[in-house]
Amino acid sequence: MPDIDPQQTLARLVTELPGSARIFERWGIDYCCHGQRALQAACADLNVDTRSVIAELDALGEPSPEEWATMAPDELTEHIVCVHHDYLREELPRLIALAEKVHSVHGGRHGELSEVAALVRMTEADLTPHMQREELVVFPAIRQMSTNPDFQPKFGNFDGPLSVLMAEHDNQGRLLDRLSEITADYTPPADGCASYAALYDGLRQLDQDTRLHVHKENNILFPAVKEMEAAVAVSS
Repeated sequence: MPDIDPQQTLARLVTELPGSARIFERWGIDYCCHGQRALQAACADLNVDTRSVIAELDALGEPSPEEWATMAPDELTEHIVCVHHDYLREELPRLIALAEKVHSVHGGRHGELSEVAALVRMTEADLTPHMQREELVVFPAIRQMSTNPDFQPKFGNFDGPLSVLMAEHDNQGRLLDRLSEITADYTPPADGCASYAALYDGLRQLDQDTRLHVHKENNILFPAVKEMEAAVAVSS
């Protein structure tokens, strides 16, 4: 995306410019829960040089949006479940077991491992009911409204459920921020074993996948649902 506008939102950059998410992650810029901020404002909040970030974004070349960036709301719900929910259900139990194993071996020398294990358990405890609410209530309603404009969800309009989901996203963002902080951005210590390295690599992947997952919901799916709902209200 040549001549990147510093007033462009983080959400739009991530959606339209594959690779930008990794750049924002390296700089510690939150593009998922706070994706509607302008790039310049986000950099200023972190005392990050906007020009340096833009230089890295420019190096990515011309935009080529991912397939999910142009999906209709009903398609995007299916994509999120298959790509992100299924990943979390498979990966979180593995990471919990690995975190407990590494803590049992290295916890005496690395006290932070107790909190690492606790944070991974908290992540599973928070995300499991969150995903269930999406899959059993919110996402089916989105699909029905996509095919039937006269459909009325039992919960009324989408404002309440989406606000709750976004608040839960904010909480998950805080858990990830804390995990990154106490693991030195998922850098295993010099005396760490192979399991220690595997744990931190898994946590890094969890962090990256979850932030992209939240971006797709907060900044693409939910705004599209509100637009769809508003269009129905105007036509009725």
